[in-house]
Amino acid sequence: MQELSNQLQELLDKGFIRPSFSPWGAPVLFVKKKDGTFRMCINYRELNNLTIKNRYPLPRIDDLFDQLQGAQYFSKIDMRSGHNECNFDGNAGSAMTCGGKREQSSFGKMN
Repeated sequence: MQELSNQLQELLDKGFIRPSFSPWGAPVLFVKKKDGTFRMCINYRELNNLTIKNRYPLPRIDDLFDQLQGAQYFSKIDMRSGHNECNFDGNAGSAMTCGGKREQSSFGKMN
């Protein structure tokens, strides 16, 4: 539980989460990384079952490669924590709640 508190506090300090009293709550688990630290993983599968799906298909990989023909510059972007930059309107962030028995936090960048 100390690891959960530490990681939630770090996200709170960075402004990525806010304290929550939402009736929603996704389970949290930790995966040990090669360097011995822990990555917090949140299981949103139940929330995924309730969300409205996008109506447009994902682009085909061969179409994407065709669009890159003749390109001279490419970028590599690390999106490991990019989801922390999402802004949620209204109560949408409350559905993104996670935490333990004593504390809950909702994702949604605070401005």
